[in-house]
Amino acid sequence: MSIGLQRGKVTVTGHKAEWDDSAREIIAKLKDILKDDMIDAQHIGSTSIKSICAKPIVDVVVGVRNFNDIFKHNEMLQQNGIFYRRQDHPGQHLYLCGDLENNIHTHYIHVVIWGNDAWHNYINLRDYLNAHKEKAEEYSALKEGLAVHYADDRIAYTDGKKEFIEEILKFAREWRIYEK
Repeated sequence: MSIGLQRGKVTVTGHKAEWDDSAREIIAKLKDILKDDMIDAQHIGSTSIKSICAKPIVDVVVGVRNFNDIFKHNEMLQQNGIFYRRQDHPGQHLYLCGDLENNIHTHYIHVVIWGNDAWHNYINLRDYLNAHKEKAEEYSALKEGLAVHYADDRIAYTDGKKEFIEEILKFAREWRIYEK
């Protein structure tokens, strides 16, 4: 399986169908554990965009009513290989999966309040780039260049994408309004 990357490292590769399969598997596992405490979970991030390169780490967003809905399951999640990492951004918590003894991450699970801006941003970015191939290709080229320059600096790689992502999110919000 071509999923997983050492923490802090950056490499990108073309889309793999197994990323979608892995996302479905982790979402099913989350549904089994969280039950009604999870409103929705979706495959997001670059591995969910068919026409672009991505780091081989599968991202999933989980929407909850409040964070206690997931925190009360932390022990069961950990028993199933899903580990709480930290509050990643204000109003967002990060869980991860992988071979943590060897510092390999395979999945990032971003927990947000369902229906808030973070939820919509994840979904809108994915859907917009899947619907707009030219912007997706532009994003992919940016990611490939950054991965070459910052192979050992994930923070610089991520920072290098911020401006592009913010621009795409503006387009995606407008597109989503008119798409409905």
